[in-house]
Amino acid sequence: MAQKNTKSSRPLSAPVIAADADVPVVGMREPCPCGSGRRYKACHGREAANAGQILVRRPFEGVPGEADWIAMREIVPSATASLTLAPHYAALLGDRTVTLSTVLPLAWPGLVRTDGAIFLGLQTATSTGDTSRDVADALLRALDAEPGTPVPPHRPEAGPRLQDVLDLSAPLEVTVHQGFDFWIEGSGAEVTDDVAASLDRANASVVPTVRLTSVEAAYWCRIGTKEHLRWVLPHDEEPLLDALARLHARGEDTLGEGTRLIGTFRADGLLAPVWDLVPGSEADDVEAPAAAFQERLAGALRETGSLSEPERRARAGLSNRQVTLR
Repeated sequence: MAQKNTKSSRPLSAPVIAADADVPVVGMREPCPCGSGRRYKACHGREAANAGQILVRRPFEGVPGEADWIAMREIVPSATASLTLAPHYAALLGDRTVTLSTVLPLAWPGLVRTDGAIFLGLQTATSTGDTSRDVADALLRALDAEPGTPVPPHRPEAGPRLQDVLDLSAPLEVTVHQGFDFWIEGSGAEVTDDVAASLDRANASVVPTVRLTSVEAAYWCRIGTKEHLRWVLPHDEEPLLDALARLHARGEDTLGEGTRLIGTFRADGLLAPVWDLVPGSEADDVEAPAAAFQERLAGALRETGSLSEPERRARAGLSNRQVTLR
């Protein structure tokens, strides 16, 4: 989501501090320090003003568990994962812990519990064009926040990203919950009326969800009387669509008899196919079929020839049933 333009609410002569400490502070109407002869706002100031509005297509690229980050942000109601910080930020954290969560009370970007533990939320009410920077910003503000306080919404225009603040050698291990009691479990904090009401509303809306163990970032869920598998795949979109089309043309894009690939959605630069499952099926019933599909998909991804006519029709059908979330 693009950042709201707030230029009209700022004084025209508001000073801008460049990232390089050797560059002097200048006003937007003053000559640009680069020597171009143009005003700062029409030269390098344009880049600074638009920094928070640029949409990063794959904000979690390079972060371990990229597909699971997207799943937690888009399709999983309640889940957590422990985060390990890079050495500099780990030193600031001390003996406290950082837990990534799908959503927090009142959709806060973060909160610091009374015991000092930090929680970060992915499903928030506000965001810039770079979710990676948004979450990193919430983390840095949480490091300085008092225990027992939320981290309020904020739109950072610059600053570190997750790729800078996380230990990129540490895997992301997701734990799916069937409610949001983790908000308060072990905190020892008094539950306010607002938090209790938010907790009740959130628990009532949870869709039963299970993360598969045979493959990565695949989530079984039950919505009403139907069961689905929603699977965020780590492959680039174009070759993935080609591979899915090849499998569909061969009748190999299902997860077993009675299942059907109904479409895909695009989120944060990756695609997530969605299957209708056999009514009444459980997550365990999909483990082996999902692992077998992954092998077929890997083979289809290795194929490089032109698509046949049936495969082109299948690809067109997939494109027509594609929904972009972010």
